[in-house]
Amino acid sequence: MKSSIFECSLIDLPKIQNRSGNITYVENNDFVPFKIERVFYLYDIPGGLGRGAHAHKKCHQFLIAASGSFEVLLDDGKVKKTVQLNQPYRGLHIPPGIWASEINFSSGAVCLVLASHKYDESDYIRDYQEYLEL
Repeated sequence: MKSSIFECSLIDLPKIQNRSGNITYVENNDFVPFKIERVFYLYDIPGGLGRGAHAHKKCHQFLIAASGSFEVLLDDGKVKKTVQLNQPYRGLHIPPGIWASEINFSSGAVCLVLASHKYDESDYIRDYQEYLEL
């Protein structure tokens, strides 16, 4: 069930530039390495605070800093790595089995999350000790 943090990857999405502004798009099964079943976003997180701190059994996630910046602390039980997201055309793929925490949000940051599964509480591992034991 566990994955390695080395299976997590930063992926650049298409960026169409125009003098009146840029557009980045996401289409199912293109650029994002799974079929998208759910989209949600995190916002109004006080600057410097964090969210997340859980792992999924089956669900893949793709995180994008739609606005502002934040860091993602990735942990596979053996190795930890921190990835900064601060470009709206770059996303982080997190496969199931990785403990992830979103931390150090800039003021006004928005974290867009594309997920491979609909919400299912039984897919979450929210206790770090339980995660390490799996």
